[in-house]
Amino acid sequence: MSENKVAIVTGGASGIGLAIAKKFITKNIITIIIGRDEQKLQDAKERLGSLCVPISFDLNDLAGIPSLVNGIKDEFGTIDILVNNAGINQKKEFTEVTDEEFQRILLTNVTAVFALSREVVKCMLDKGSGAIINISSMASQYGIPKVIAYTASKAAIEGMTKAMATELSPNGIRVNCIAPGFIATAMSAKALNDDPERRAKVLGRTPMGFLGDPADVADAALFFCNKCFKIYYGNHFKSRWW
Repeated sequence: MSENKVAIVTGGASGIGLAIAKKFITKNIITIIIGRDEQKLQDAKERLGSLCVPISFDLNDLAGIPSLVNGIKDEFGTIDILVNNAGINQKKEFTEVTDEEFQRILLTNVTAVFALSREVVKCMLDKGSGAIINISSMASQYGIPKVIAYTASKAAIEGMTKAMATELSPNGIRVNCIAPGFIATAMSAKALNDDPERRAKVLGRTPMGFLGDPADVADAALFFCNKCFKIYYGNHFKSRWW
């Protein structure tokens, strides 16, 4: 069993997930990145080094998730951190979105998050500690046209985070959610680069006038996993370390 902390980051081969994996590795956390694109995973491994462990897996294969998690636990002895970052989007007029397209996004962005979290939590309960971070989006906070399924999925993630935190925190498992605004990633580039009007609207509602950097989200993720923060108890605060 490794003395290092062990993290899983889904969608860890690019964008926000890659930035989080990079940040964890700077803190000597063994970081397992899960994704479907084997080439991206290997490229990330080459960039991040020996503490990066790529696993090619389609999280839509719900039946395979228990075996995936058990294999990770058997190899590394523990799972300390889970970052549910993987997600897909679709830009399409509301009336043109099919039932199948809507369900496909919910499967990846919500159901797979639930199934993976459930299996990882079983490992965390055994040792009475752990940290789970769900990546939401500001799309859940205000209306964005042409992304109905993505918006619905992220609203579901935030509700699920609250339920998980309430149920799991007495067992030493912290559950938090990060809802980034527009971050400079390949996903946001696909949505904005060919749509000047939409890009102008995005920047117009962003007071600083530019997109965020994936490293900004990574800093927040590390804080929730590995920093001392204060919890309010009645009329006083107590510091709590992982």
